[in-house]
Amino acid sequence: MTEFGRLMTAMITPFNEKGDVDYKEAIKVAEFLVKTGTDTIVLAGTTGESPTLTHEEEFTLFKTIRDAVGSRVKLMAGTGSNCTRTAIASTKEAEKLGLDASLQVVPYYNRPSQEGLYQHFKSIAESVKFPILLYNIPGRTGRNMEPETIARLAEIPNIIGIKEAAGSVEQVTKIRQLTPPDFLIYSGDDGLTLAFMKEGAYGVVSVASHCVGRQIKDMMTLFAAGNQKEAYQIEDNLNPIFKVLFINSNPAPLKYALHAMGFKVGIPRLPLVEVTPNEKDQIAAVLQALEIVA
Repeated sequence: MTEFGRLMTAMITPFNEKGDVDYKEAIKVAEFLVKTGTDTIVLAGTTGESPTLTHEEEFTLFKTIRDAVGSRVKLMAGTGSNCTRTAIASTKEAEKLGLDASLQVVPYYNRPSQEGLYQHFKSIAESVKFPILLYNIPGRTGRNMEPETIARLAEIPNIIGIKEAAGSVEQVTKIRQLTPPDFLIYSGDDGLTLAFMKEGAYGVVSVASHCVGRQIKDMMTLFAAGNQKEAYQIEDNLNPIFKVLFINSNPAPLKYALHAMGFKVGIPRLPLVEVTPNEKDQIAAVLQALEIVA
């Protein structure tokens, strides 16, 4: 199953000067992503500042972007929660609104056991018919989902894959060994995309694709076709932007980068703050070096 493509983009949520969601600007960003190679847009994920969005804002965003892009791109809803009942309710609503799939993060803060993780995701998957992509990011959740647990979950028909952001090539290798070939593994880190693809990953859920989507798409296409030297050359060229977009908590650097590119996406909601003047200079320098801005 490859219906979601190699390049997923975890889209930012634009805010206006009052800090409210700017849905018109969100459409502009989504349209730009479609034009620059994104196969699937992930809404209300970490990059979309989901912890600070209300459910009403998320559902309005889902409907707004679905209406705007139609079937030109797949839409995946970030409807995970550390409360299983909340995740089920939000996921059902996303399915009802016509989105194509859901991204489900490992429950954060309450640190469930591996059995708890299994039961959590199993309950969500069984509550809907559309596809579920798991999301493992222990640096933010405080709990790593082990490959053996992922393998158990891969047996559930509509759990189609995982966004793996533990930063471990070894873990990806083990997930690939334990899961069926059609279970999709996506890198959760731009800079590890090719390293993960070498171990059997299919693509990436990207942040940098807001700025260099076409190049990331070309990099993966070349790698999959066996043109590894050319793919690694693109990776070397893009490494500066992969790094600079994480010099502060995501998506603060990305929001500044998009501002420099002409988008009115605002600044992050508290408790995140905008990047410092020094960080702005670093981001601008990379954007200029890559000829993204003049």
